[in-house]
Amino acid sequence: MAAGQGTGTAHHVVLVGGGHAHVQVMTDFAMRPESGVRLMLVTDRLTTPYSGMLPGHVAGFYDRDEMHIDLARLAHATGTSLVHAPATGVDRGSRQVLFADRPPLAYDTLSLDVGITPDVSAIAGADRNALLVKPISTFLERLEAAETEGIPRRIAIVGGGAAGVELACALRARFGTTPAIAILTAAPLVSTLNGGVRRRLEKALARLGIDVVRDFRAASLHGSRVTAADGQVHEAGLVLVSTAARAPGWLTATGLPTTPDGFLRIGPTLQVEGEEAIFAVGDCATRTDEPREKAGVFAVRQGPVLADNLLRKARGEPLRRHHAQRTFLVILSTGDGRAIAGKGRWLAVEGSWVWRWKDWIDRRFMARFSGA
Repeated sequence: MAAGQGTGTAHHVVLVGGGHAHVQVMTDFAMRPESGVRLMLVTDRLTTPYSGMLPGHVAGFYDRDEMHIDLARLAHATGTSLVHAPATGVDRGSRQVLFADRPPLAYDTLSLDVGITPDVSAIAGADRNALLVKPISTFLERLEAAETEGIPRRIAIVGGGAAGVELACALRARFGTTPAIAILTAAPLVSTLNGGVRRRLEKALARLGIDVVRDFRAASLHGSRVTAADGQVHEAGLVLVSTAARAPGWLTATGLPTTPDGFLRIGPTLQVEGEEAIFAVGDCATRTDEPREKAGVFAVRQGPVLADNLLRKARGEPLRRHHAQRTFLVILSTGDGRAIAGKGRWLAVEGSWVWRWKDWIDRRFMARFSGA
């Protein structure tokens, strides 16, 4: 057992952020307790949303509790110590997590799973006038607040990726046929998915009466006017933005190596490059040797390897390599009791049975963290 620099000889593993990978570490450590290893979670929120169930929640299929993991309950059930406070930095020299209003917290091994924040720097006024999809927790609060003011006659979603398309369908289910809903996209709709999935999504959007405004690169948002770089204007009473994102700004101030867009650079063992004691996973990190798009499935798959490597690090054992899959299953809900699934270059299926399949996968994942 490697000696710790915290209290006594215990090895202190500190998790910052309650993301998809870290909740798996908590349950994994509880299933195979290690004498002398202490696990602690640092989080600014006591519940964490599961992104896979967000469209279903917006559409009304899940209540808030069904799509959130209760971190306090999970910590109690797994024997994880809990610090409810936002981390503001990392002192790598003294191996401490820093806070604005409490003393630093010592660690022997640190893991960061702090997600992403929206990057709307290319859309003037979006930070003040748009409903930003990330982070999910504040998005849900602001969506509910906007709904209390009345259902708008026109809704626009800026961003034609999978998240934007699913949310457009979910909003149709939530608000009914009353509002006009449009997706404003500069790139081809869901361009990362195969042709069969794209064709099915196009038909689903037409069936639901959702317009797609193409070649629309949003440049500014003032009041109800979304203006594109080429001068096109789209009017909407409610505008959601689901486009680019970046890592939390405080990560850059740590001095840890980052990509040009601010994401932590990690290698195959999930350690931050050049840092033996610091790991990073989920959307806040980028595998420089195997870069992948930002998707929750990768954080979910990183969880078991991260848990194993954190224990191996505490024991002084060689670490495992994580292999990021090149293709992965995507299931998109259309908000009407149906879903479209695809994988790789060819697989594309659709139907109510696909929605039931997605529902089963998501509920099974969430059941692991009920804290019972």
